[in-house]
Amino acid sequence: MADFALLHRPALADAKSGPFGAPSNAQRIRLTALPEGHVLHVLSARGSGDLQNLIPQIGDGTPHAVRPYGPGQWFVIGDAPLSAAEIFGKTPLLDGKASISDQGHGRVRIGISGASVEAVLAKGTAVDLAVSNFPVGHSAMTLIGHISALISRTGEDSFELLVLRGFAASLWDELIEMSLEFGVDANFGS
Repeated sequence: MADFALLHRPALADAKSGPFGAPSNAQRIRLTALPEGHVLHVLSARGSGDLQNLIPQIGDGTPHAVRPYGPGQWFVIGDAPLSAAEIFGKTPLLDGKASISDQGHGRVRIGISGASVEAVLAKGTAVDLAVSNFPVGHSAMTLIGHISALISRTGEDSFELLVLRGFAASLWDELIEMSLEFGVDANFGS
C-alpha cells in the first residue's frame, strides 16, 4: 500500500496566464496549453520496411496526429487520454513491425499561433520555419533556447511544441518573453 495517493496535476497548472507585452495589435501571439491527451511513441522494428501507410492507423484520425520524430520513429498524438487497454488494443495493427510506448506521462504539448509566430520562434531555434521550407504537417526535433522540443506546423500561422514535462514551465515562460514585442495572450486550459 502506498504511503500517499498519486495525484495527476497538469504540468502547466501554475503557468503564467493572461495578456503580456505590447498592446493588442494584429501581430499578437496566442500561447495555449494543449490537452494532455495521449502521446504514443512508435518505433519500427529492424527490417520492417516502409510503415508510412500503417502508422496513421494508430492515430485518432485527426489531421497531423502523426509526427515524424526520427528514422523509423513517430509520435502519434491526440487530445483524448487513452487507457492502457486502448493502447494495447492498437498493437495488433503493427503486427510485429513496430512497438508502441506511452509517453503521455512525460511529454506536454504547447500551442503557439499568430501572424508573427515565425519571428517569435526564430529567436529560439535555428530551424527555418518559413512555410515554403516547413509546410503544414512538417515536424522537426530542435532546440528552442536550451530546451529540446519537437516543433510541428499545425496551420499557416500555428505551431505545436512537444516538450519533456519537466521543461514545459520553463519553455512556457521563455515563449512569453520571446513574444513580448508583439504582445501575447497566454491561456492555460482553454
